[in-house]
Amino acid sequence: MTETVLTNARLVLPEAEMEGTLVLRGGRIAEIQPGRAHHAGALDCEGDVLIPGVVDVHTDNLERQVQPRANARWPSLSAFLAHDAQCAAAGVTTVLDALCLGDLGFDQGRDQTFHDGVRDLTALHDQPFMKAEHLLHLRCELPARDMPGLLDGVAEHPLVAMVSLMDHSPGVGQYRDLARYRAMRIKQTRMTDAEVEVRILKLQAQRAELRERQRRLVIDRFAGRNIPLASHDDEDAADVRRNAEDGIRVSEFPVTMEAALEAARIRVGVIAGSPNIVRGGSHSGNVAAMDLVRAGAVHVLASDYVPPALIEAAFLIAPEIGLPAAIATVTSAPAAMCNLRDRGRLEAGLRADLVRVTRHGAMPVVRQVWRGGERVI
Repeated sequence: MTETVLTNARLVLPEAEMEGTLVLRGGRIAEIQPGRAHHAGALDCEGDVLIPGVVDVHTDNLERQVQPRANARWPSLSAFLAHDAQCAAAGVTTVLDALCLGDLGFDQGRDQTFHDGVRDLTALHDQPFMKAEHLLHLRCELPARDMPGLLDGVAEHPLVAMVSLMDHSPGVGQYRDLARYRAMRIKQTRMTDAEVEVRILKLQAQRAELRERQRRLVIDRFAGRNIPLASHDDEDAADVRRNAEDGIRVSEFPVTMEAALEAARIRVGVIAGSPNIVRGGSHSGNVAAMDLVRAGAVHVLASDYVPPALIEAAFLIAPEIGLPAAIATVTSAPAAMCNLRDRGRLEAGLRADLVRVTRHGAMPVVRQVWRGGERVI
C-alpha cells in the first residue's frame, strides 16, 4: 500500500493549529503526528500550511467556461475539463456544480448549459484523470415555466448533493432594487427602456402565477431524501422562518443582515460568497459578507463565481474568528452541510484530500493538492 509522509507542516486541525506530520495511506489520513518526521522519503512542506481539501457547495464557474464571452460558446466537454482543472488549482477537491433549471428570458443558452453539464458530469465523474470530485447542485428557478420539466429529468440523479430554490424575478431578493435591475438589463441586452419595462411586467406576472405552486413542487419532490434544501437570496426574517418550517435548512447568500441573523438564530446554515469577502462587498449591492462574519452569521463560504476566492477569503476572515474556524467554513462545515462525512477535516481515517498553502505576504497561494491521497496539483 502506497504511503506518503508530509512533514514540517503547519496543520490546521478542527480546533487548533499544530506543527506536525501527516501520514497518508490507502487514500486516507492514517496518522497525525506532532513534530517533524525524519523518514527518508518524507516530503518537507517547509513550514507551509496544510488544510483539508476545500468543499465548494456552489459554483457557477462552469457557466463561465462554457460562455467565456457573450457571443462565444465553448464546446461543453472542453469547458468542463477546464473547470475541473481550475477548481483543483484553487484547492477545491469536492465541487458542487451549480446548474440552473429554468430560464427567465435573459440568459440565452442556460438550458443547454444545464443539459450539457449534467451529461458531462455523469460521464466524467469516475474518470481517473479528473482532479476534483464533482457533484450536482440543482438551482431551481421557481418562476420559470420550464423548470418542472427540467427537474423531472434529473431529480433522481445519484450525484445530486444540494437543491436551491431561487427567485431571480425583478423586484425581489437579489434584484429588489428595480432601478438597478433595469440599468443592468439595458446594459447586458441592449434592449430599450420600454422593452425592458415590458419584460419586467411579464416576469412579475409570471412570478405571481407560478412561484408558490412550483416552490411546493420542489419541496415535495425532495422531502425525506436527506438532500439539503437551500433558499436563495433571503430578504428578511420572515422568509427564513417560513423556509425553515418547510424543511429548508440552508440560507444561501442572504441579501440582508436581518435574514442572516435570523437564520443563525434558528440554526439554519448560512452560505456567503467568497468573492464578496475578497472584493470587500457585494457586486449586487447587498449586505457585505465580512459584516455577516463579524456578526457570527456565516457558517459556509462558497466560491459563487471565482473558485480561487475560497482559500483567500478564509485567510481574510481568520483575524476575525481564528484560522481553524475560518478554514472550517470552506472544509468541514460545507462537508457536513452536504452530509459528506468522510472529508473536510484533518483526522485519521478520513479521506486524504489536502491542500498545501504557502504565503506570499498576506496572500495564501495553493502550492500542492491531493485528492484521495493522490497528488493532482
